Amino acid sequence: MKPVLFSFDIEEFDVPLEYNKVISFENQLKISIEGTSIVLDLLRESGVKATFFSTATFAMHATPIIDRLCAEGHELASHGFYHSEFEEAHLAQSKAKLEEISQREVVGFRMPRMMPIDNGAILRAGYTYDSSLNPIFLPGRYNNFSRPREPHRNDGLLEIPASTTPLLRIPLFWLSFHNFPLWFYKQACRQTMDHDGHLNLYFHPWEFVDLTLSEFGLPWFVSKNSGTHMIERFRALIYWMKLQGFKFTTFKDFIKTV
Repeated sequence: MKPVLFSFDIEEFDVPLEYNKVISFENQLKISIEGTSIVLDLLRESGVKATFFSTATFAMHATPIIDRLCAEGHELASHGFYHSEFEEAHLAQSKAKLEEISQREVVGFRMPRMMPIDNGAILRAGYTYDSSLNPIFLPGRYNNFSRPREPHRNDGLLEIPASTTPLLRIPLFWLSFHNFPLWFYKQACRQTMDHDGHLNLYFHPWEFVDLTLSEFGLPWFVSKNSGTHMIERFRALIYWMKLQGFKFTTFKDFIKTV
């Protein structure tokens, strides 16, 4: 089938806070809502279904967006209650709030910033799968080079790691898409699909907004190819994947085949 799992982490746009910039909560929401609307337009025009990992906080302040993505056949999953604050109780609380807003069952979870999380706690909160593992070594962020690359069960929980290339484990996450030449990223995707039989690629809607503005204070490797550049690159990626015969699916449907 060659399934591609596109996912988008929809959250408060708090990245500038990591670089000592001030951004109001209202602007955090505004930028994420704008980016999510762009993403939904792109997916609709391409006929592609995806999974959206949302914080409960974002969903509570952007219910029309949640209504739209559900109505258009996308999956809603949990990204915690807040993006920059976590406690174990938030696992069940975010699931309950997202289900209340969407009137749909929420079975998937992804930890903000792909940080470590206890599998038992995720299971106890009622989730079926987790996609919080980026199985790479990234100084200052991840040290998961020894962890499995492919979907597996860990303490009874189905883990679906973000995709990396075989052997060298070149990451295929959002920063790679911004910074690698598009031809190289495509070849890395093809190599990974040939080896693993699927792709798990994740992005953020705020990447589809111009991040080069000085008020955000973001480094070049984050803001590169954002905004209209990101829109065109993503559109080109979908077109190329369709030519390769890749199919697009949600996590909820993918786990039925694992």
